[in-house]
Amino acid sequence: MRPYTRRVQYYETDMMGVTHHANYIHWMEEARIDFMDQLGFPYARMEEAGVFSPVKSIACDYRKSCTFGVEITVAVSVASFNGVVMTLAYDMTNAQGETVCAARSEHVFLSREGRFVRLKRELPAFCEAVEKLMDAQPNAES
Repeated sequence: MRPYTRRVQYYETDMMGVTHHANYIHWMEEARIDFMDQLGFPYARMEEAGVFSPVKSIACDYRKSCTFGVEITVAVSVASFNGVVMTLAYDMTNAQGETVCAARSEHVFLSREGRFVRLKRELPAFCEAVEKLMDAQPNAES
């Protein structure tokens, strides 16, 4: 999968000129949307099929500050997937290849009614795409 790249915007920085910590979570979401598009399952298509994917948990390990104009690359990988819960890992690096933030987000898959969706039954092509991607990644857990 191609990593997601963006530049730090001025409005994302604080009075010290450093990126505010909450923006990394926005970048994770931007990268996750791009990841799903590349996987062939855009969020809009999933929602049209009646499947929603709220965030269950998020964890960020901030390692290096970012400032206005710095290019950030966000590599997304599937850390684990069991057909109901998916954990994504994010490695955010600057142009020098230094990790600025290592993060994870855990997602569940729910119906419009808020019930868990068993993706192997409801969206088997999605499961196949995720599992194929995981087979190609080192260190992924099924």
